[in-house]
Amino acid sequence: MGQSRQSKLAFVLILAVLLLPCAVLAQEAPSPLVQGVGPIEITVSDMDRTLKFYSEMLSFEKVSDQNVDDTNYLDLEGASASGVRVVRMRLGDEYIELMQFAGTQGRPVPADSRSNDRWFQHIAIVVSDMRRAYERLRDAHVEQISSCPQRLPDWNVNAAGIDAFYFRDPDRHALELIHFPPDKGQSKWHSPANKLFLGIDHSAIAIGDTNTSLQFYRDLLGLPIESTSDNSGIEQEQLFGVPALLSTSLAYARAQARESSCWSTDFRKMAAPFRRMSAPPTWFIEKLLS
Repeated sequence: MGQSRQSKLAFVLILAVLLLPCAVLAQEAPSPLVQGVGPIEITVSDMDRTLKFYSEMLSFEKVSDQNVDDTNYLDLEGASASGVRVVRMRLGDEYIELMQFAGTQGRPVPADSRSNDRWFQHIAIVVSDMRRAYERLRDAHVEQISSCPQRLPDWNVNAAGIDAFYFRDPDRHALELIHFPPDKGQSKWHSPANKLFLGIDHSAIAIGDTNTSLQFYRDLLGLPIESTSDNSGIEQEQLFGVPALLSTSLAYARAQARESSCWSTDFRKMAAPFRRMSAPPTWFIEKLLS
């Protein structure tokens, strides 16, 4: 009897030892809190005007249009409104949701808002032809943030050859056009297509400290780092509309003076003189949506 109990005890101890690594592994690799990124919500003041802009100018397609007056939903949004009109729109495989609150008007984007302000956020819309896309916006007199489309320089290995341009929607929300060279971006952006506007590559937000934000987005929420780069120089100044700007996801680098101009002679503008950095840089972190 005693020997039988000893055998059972030994078996239990062996089983516990065998299961211990599994328990440790489970503790070391918990499931991330965030499984994916859904549609980006954009608050607007005039839904019909904004719908026309995103559909006719940028080729978004309306998926749904509904009025919501559920108090739980309004509490979730943190808005003191009697209701909200929510329009979901699609471009490629990605979605945005336009929201107009009823019974109250929130504050507009400040007139002096710039890309290094902490509330700054944009979505990057992939285009198959940057020249055609830019000329379409320019001819419609869309408000520009960038002086013109910028091609990122060859020295910036992780971003070399990317064309980008920043502009604003009717409520002055920042948006980006982006075009990838053959060796950059997801494979779907290089698939043959007869469309000018292809989809949404990422959303970028301005932050105050990279390490603090990484602890929140990466360590707490579980978003993986997709790519990193240090962006500086005259191209970044013209792209973001902020003098002496440096943007990075992980490390600080000194901005370098360089001469640059827009790549189209039809809208060539010489770069403004470089000014020495007189304030701490604004940091950016990006997450691919797909």
